This record gives sequence, C-alpha cells and structure tokens, in this order.
Amino acid sequence: MKAILTFNAGSSSLKFALYPIEPALADTPEMVGQIEGIGVHARLHARMRSGETFDTDIPPPAKDTLEAHHRQALDTLLVWLRDHQTDMTLVAAGHRIVHGGKRYSAPMRLTGDVLMKLDGYVPLAPLHQPHNLRVVRAVARLMPELEQVGCFDTAFHRSQPEVAQMFALPRALTEAGIRRYGFHGLSYDFIARQLESALGAERGRGGVVVAHLGNGASMCAMRDGKSVASTMGFTAVDGLMMGTRTGSIDPGVLLYLMDQKGMDSAALTRLLYKESGLLGVSGISSDMRDLLASTAPEAREAVDLFCYRIGRELGSMAAAIGGVDAIVFTGGIGEHAAEVRRQVIDQTVWLGATLDGEANDNHAARIEAADSRVAIAVIPTNEEWMIARHTVDVLAAIGSTATEA
Repeated sequence: MKAILTFNAGSSSLKFALYPIEPALADTPEMVGQIEGIGVHARLHARMRSGETFDTDIPPPAKDTLEAHHRQALDTLLVWLRDHQTDMTLVAAGHRIVHGGKRYSAPMRLTGDVLMKLDGYVPLAPLHQPHNLRVVRAVARLMPELEQVGCFDTAFHRSQPEVAQMFALPRALTEAGIRRYGFHGLSYDFIARQLESALGAERGRGGVVVAHLGNGASMCAMRDGKSVASTMGFTAVDGLMMGTRTGSIDPGVLLYLMDQKGMDSAALTRLLYKESGLLGVSGISSDMRDLLASTAPEAREAVDLFCYRIGRELGSMAAAIGGVDAIVFTGGIGEHAAEVRRQVIDQTVWLGATLDGEANDNHAARIEAADSRVAIAVIPTNEEWMIARHTVDVLAAIGSTATEA
C-alpha cells in the first residue's frame, strides 16, 4: 500500500506520521509518533493504528553537538521506519517548513534550489527553520528516490491585504523582506476547512477569530475561510504571550536591555524565546496544566496575563474583519483548558459572546450559551493531516505517478 510520511521538526523533538493514500488519503494515520529529548536523552515513541506501541532509546552520537544529535535521531528513525513498515511503500515525505517568506505562498516540491533559498530564511526563524531543513536533507541522503514536499507555516497568511503585512519602516527595509508573515498556517488551514461543518455555512464563511493556543500561541482573523490578520508578525515571538516567549513587547525595552544591561543578541534571543512567557512570569513552569493546578499567586498571575493578552488581541482581530460571527479555540491549551476559555470569553461581553459553563467544562464542540450572539467552538487541529493533504495535492499537480489520490 502506498503511503506518505509527514514530519514536523522542532528544536528538541520530531513528530512524524504515516498516512495511507490508497484508494484516497486516509483520515487517520497508520502510525504516529515522535522523538523527544533530542540533544539530551533522545527516545522514540510510536503507536500503530492497531494499538501496538513502540518505545526505544536512541544512542547518543559520537560528537556531542545539537546537529549531530539531530542527525543521529533522524538516521535512527528512518532505519526504524524501513524495518517496521514492510507492507507500506513510501511515495513521498511532507514537511512542515516554518518560513517560506514572501516567495513561497503555497506548498511545493523541495528541490536543491528551493532548499538553498529556504536557507536564506533561517535568520527569520532561527529556532525552527534549521531543524525543518535538516530533516529534508536527511531524508534526501537516506532515501534519494523519495519525492519531498514543503508545507509552509507562513503560506496561509499570504491572502492578507498588503497593508496588514507591512510595518511602518522605510520602504527599502520592507522590500528587503521585513514584513508581517504570520505563522501556525498549517493549523489555521486545517481549521478553515472545518468551519462550515462546525459553525454552519453562513457563520463559517463570516468573520471568525481562531485562537491557536499552545506552547506557541497566536490568533488569526478570517473571512470566507481566508486569513485577514494575524497576531504573529516577522517572527514567531510576536503577538500573544506563550509558554516561554514574550509575545509583543515594546522595542524600547530591548534597546534599554542592550544599553543599560549589556545584553547582546544571543542574550536577548534567550530572554525572548526561552526565559519569558508563562515560565518567566510564574517562575514555576511553561506548562499551563501546572499553572492551573498551582495555588501560587505567581501562577495565577501568569494565567491571568495570558488570558488578558488574548482578550486584547481578540479586539484587534475583530476590528480587522469588521465584526465577529464566531470564536474558535484550538491547540493544546485551546482544546483542553476550560478555565482559559472561560477567562477569555469573560472579556468578550462587548462582542455579544457568552459561554455555556457546563458545555465548556465538558469540552463540548460548541460551548456558547443559547443567548450568545457569537458562536464559540472548540475544534481540534491536525497539522500532520494537513501536511499529508498538501503533499498529495502537490504530487498530483506535478504529474507524479506515485499517487492519483
């Protein structure tokens, strides 16, 4: 049976899934798993659709560098997949690529030339792009016959009006690529395809604000299922407060830290990406589950600030689309943290959104009260399936004989 392998690489983890594509793309993967602890103590976890599970350590590389650890993890995974999928014929690999810049506004086949151009976006996504591209090159080295497709997290937002993508900078800098790109596009693309079935045709095509809330968090304002505005901008540190990222911050703070505290770009990068957000404010954890379970006032303050920032940005998103017909929660926190949803909706009385407390506590698909003027939904996202869908479509577009799905 023919299948597509999807990859979603992070700095210390690598998610993967195997989707059959005969007679058509499956709704659920034949296998799903991830490698955790890359660079420390890497371990491979996988689960088959049959329920069978695998759990194995990955030996450390001879050279103790992050690149060597990633390469060792990838080599181990690809060999493991060959040994455990004898009844599946891989025809392509689909990859989440965080940054496609302005150049790449749709999924596409990954050639050597494209990879070199994507290397140029590493400075725009230094904590994500190198790992994404490393996986592509590892697959090409070990499985050179396999077609590979890149699915860009920025692509979904290229439908935004030009004015929504601009900063108030000199034109030369804008033309050099400093603009609002937006991220979490694969998640928003998946959610956009569910809106009419979840909300009804009229609301699904109306003004919808989607909150993708997880360790990384952002919001997207949509109309007709297209991105109109987003909270993330030039990088994935912009917008909402996140697990360890600041979100939006006065640029003057950074100038002050440079001039008065002697912080260089490396120190600022650590501060903005790794030491702030829920972790920095609470001093306890970057995990929302830990903070909601804690009685420490610092934990409460971190949760309150997280929800306050969402409420503030929701107002901005509502203005961008001229009113809100529906609010959608997705992502790990959005799908599972009823208290966060409650606090956010409590700030939206002015929009006419009111919550059904019982439905919210039970994590129902629709959680608005009967008298709410705004629909409120919880829709689980599925970036891996979205990667597989785009990969199948690209193969069909290039006339590959690998699949007719």
